[in-house]
This record gives sequence, structure tokens and C-alpha cells, in this order.
Amino acid sequence: MSEPQIELVLAGEQQRYQAGETLSGHYRLLNIAARDVRAVELSVLWYTEGTGDEDLAVHFFDRFEPATRAIEICQPQYFGTQLPASPLSYAGQIVKIFWCVRVRLFLTQGKDLIVERPIQIGNVAAAQEVQE
Repeated sequence: MSEPQIELVLAGEQQRYQAGETLSGHYRLLNIAARDVRAVELSVLWYTEGTGDEDLAVHFFDRFEPATRAIEICQPQYFGTQLPASPLSYAGQIVKIFWCVRVRLFLTQGKDLIVERPIQIGNVAAAQEVQE
């Protein structure tokens, strides 16, 4: 049998969004039986990278466990959420803010599987170095 896979599709294959827009799409599990799945989580989240503490916050979250919520495991699972006003994606010199859609598959045996699709929210210009 082939390795389990996650297909994650964003509506319109869009990667850029504005605050307040709706982000939607679907994911589908491939090459796996329901008995081999402990849980699946879908998150829309942002995280920072740079100097100092790194932050992470979840804007939208959905989790299902086959034992408690019956779904057809290999059928597309649709999602949608309205994006917040902040924080906007940002590529600064000191800190960067990234957004992504993440699907995490928890298997009954073996390693978890994670697929992410980066997205950008807003049109904040990248920081420029100051010339002296």
C-alpha cells in the first residue's frame, strides 16, 4: 500500500488575501483507512520569526476523530473562515509574520503527517534597510 498523503486545496488556488476576506478550501486524505487515523486537525494560523520570542496563534481550528465524528475519510472535507484584521503578513528586518493553512494527520501507528500552505494577508511592504 502507498504511503498516506494529505491533499490540501485552497479555493481558487489563491495565496494572497485581504483582511476580512473568506479563506476556503478542502483537504482529503489519500491512501489510508479510517481505522489507521487517530485524528485530523485543520488550522489557520500565524507565527513569527526573528529576534526575541517567537509567537504562534491559531485563528481557526477544527479537529475530528473517527471514533467520535463519522465522516467518509477519503472524501473532501471543506472548510472556510473569515480572515481577521490583524496581524497582517509582514517581512521586517527584526520580525516576520507568516500565515498558513495546516492539516495534521495523527496516525494510530507511525509518524504524524503535516501539510502546510502558506498564505499572505494584506499588502504590507517589506521593510527596507536604512542607508547611512
